[in-house]
Amino acid sequence: MAVEQTDQGGTGGADDTQGTGGAARDAAVREGIRAERLGDAPAPLSVLDLVTVGAGRTASDALRTSVDLAKLAESRGFHRHWVAEHHSMPGVASSSPAVILAHLAAHTTRIRLGSGGVMLPNHAPLVVAEQFGTLEALAPGRVDLGLGRAPGTDGATAAALRRTDSLREGADDFPKELAELTRFLDDDFPDGHPYARIHAVPGPVQATSPGGVQSPHRPPVWLLGSSGFSARLAGVLGLPFAFAHHFSAQNTIPALDLYRESFRPSAVLDAPYALIGVSALATDDEKEARRQVLAAALNMVRLRTGRPGLVPTPEEAEAYEFSEMERDFVTNWNSNVVHGTPDQVRTGLDDLAKRTGADELMLTANAHSGEVRLRSYELIADAYGLPRPS
Repeated sequence: MAVEQTDQGGTGGADDTQGTGGAARDAAVREGIRAERLGDAPAPLSVLDLVTVGAGRTASDALRTSVDLAKLAESRGFHRHWVAEHHSMPGVASSSPAVILAHLAAHTTRIRLGSGGVMLPNHAPLVVAEQFGTLEALAPGRVDLGLGRAPGTDGATAAALRRTDSLREGADDFPKELAELTRFLDDDFPDGHPYARIHAVPGPVQATSPGGVQSPHRPPVWLLGSSGFSARLAGVLGLPFAFAHHFSAQNTIPALDLYRESFRPSAVLDAPYALIGVSALATDDEKEARRQVLAAALNMVRLRTGRPGLVPTPEEAEAYEFSEMERDFVTNWNSNVVHGTPDQVRTGLDDLAKRTGADELMLTANAHSGEVRLRSYELIADAYGLPRPS
C-alpha cells in the first residue's frame, strides 16, 4: 500500500482477468492467502515496510533495518512482510520492491514476502510477471503480488516512469493490464492471441519443455486500494483485497462493505478476505509515542505541500512552527495513527479490528529511527503474546 493512491473509474469483467490455471496451482494460491491468528491478536498481524529514511541516516541504513525487521517479524509470528513502491521521495527507499524482496528472501525462511504494492501502470505486465516469477523461484510458496493502479508518486514522476503525459490512460487501462499480467503468470493466453507464444520465465512454460517440472506455486494476486474502484474489482474477480486505512481511514468501512457485497467466489478464494494497512507505533512511554508520531506527521505535511524530504527527528518536529492549517492536518492525521504504550496500542488495534471486521491487520510503524520501528513491533508482539523464538 503506497503512501497515497486514489481509485476512480469502472471495473472490468471477471472473465477478462482470470486465466484457467491448474488445480494444483490454484490450491497453492488459496493456501497462501489466508493467515493464522496467533496469540491474543484480534486478527493475524503482518508488516507493511515503507523503508523510511530518517534525517542523518542513509538508504543503506534503512535497508538494513528492513532486513532486521523481516527477521524480527518472522521470529515473532507476523504473517507477511510487504514493501510498497514509491518514487522521488527522499524519505522512502522502496522504489524497487522486487529488488528489496529478493534481498529479504535471502535473510528469511518462512515469512511471506510481497509487494504492497507494485503500481502496475508504471510497468509492463510481462516484466512484473518475470520479476515475481523470479522471486517465487527464490522463495517458493512465500511470495505475494499486491497491485495498485496509482503511480505511487507525483504526476511529473509518473510521466517519467511511464514515458507518457497521459496519466489517466494507465489508470483506466488497469483491468486490461491486470488481465494481461494474470495470463502471463498462468501462461494461458488463448490460441491466436498476439502474446500466445510469449512466456514469462521463470514460469509455467518451463514445465512443458522437455524434462520440465511444474512448480506448484504462483504468487497470489492481491488488489490494493484507498477507495471503491479496486474494492469492487477485487470482489468481482474473487481476489483478496488490501485497503490503505493508514491514509484513507474515512473510506475504510465503505470500501470493505463494497468489496464484500461485490465478491464472487473464484478458483483461489471462496469467501472475501481483506486486510487493512494500519499506522501503529508502540513505545515504552506514552509521551515518547507522541513525540515520534509528531515527527512522522511533519514528514507528511511536507510531502502534501510539495516539500518531500527525509523523516525529521522528534527534536526537529518539536521545534517546528506549524501553521494553523498544518496543525489541523497533524491532529487529523495522528487521530488515525494507533500510538502509545503497548496496552494502548493493543486496545486501539482491537477496536479497529472489531469496527472494520478486517481479516488481517498489516502494521506500518513510521518513525525517524529504525530502532524505534523495530522496538514498536517487538512491543506489539509482546502485548499480544505472540510466540518468541525458541
